[in-house]
Amino acid sequence: RRVFAYLIQRGIDRTVIEACVRAGLFYESADYHNAVFVGKDETGVPRYAFLRGTYTKSAKPFKAEVPGSDKRFCFCLPPKGAARKLAVYEAAIETLAHLTLEGTADKWRLSLGGIYAPKEGAAVRYFEKPLALEAFLTRHPEIEEIEICLNNDYPGCWAAEHIEASYRNRYRIHRNLPEREGCDYGDLAQERHRENRSERER
Repeated sequence: RRVFAYLIQRGIDRTVIEACVRAGLFYESADYHNAVFVGKDETGVPRYAFLRGTYTKSAKPFKAEVPGSDKRFCFCLPPKGAARKLAVYEAAIETLAHLTLEGTADKWRLSLGGIYAPKEGAAVRYFEKPLALEAFLTRHPEIEEIEICLNNDYPGCWAAEHIEASYRNRYRIHRNLPEREGCDYGDLAQERHRENRSERER
């Protein structure tokens, strides 16, 4: 109940949460009531889990991968039916939020389990492709298009630019960061939730 309330407050649609619970992609930990996002392999075996604290008054919520997690199998929402398009996000919350905002399950949605970006202005000679993305594309040769839905901040923009450069020779690339600078899809879903609640109260 605590995690349901937390995600709904974050703007995630109840039907999205319930679908993840039924699929075994999400649950609430018994000890600290963390939200646990699960990544599975093609046989349905859990191979990855990410913990996110639900104590909303904390300035920096608890976040951690479960020891032994395999980042090749990060949290991923499958489409309804066949799909040749993949959308990638920094974290599971943004994955759920964008699905809530769009309301369509016509593509794969993959959390990268975080991204790497150097300090602003630092020189970088080599970009390491995200392990979660590389592994997913290896397992899904049918993918033809990648939609980049990272956060609209310096790390997200830097990673988006390098992901696009690394994959544009093999895939159609569509960069779809939130329009407002400093924002992510979790922020947008939460804002829409607050607006809808205000309208109901009026």
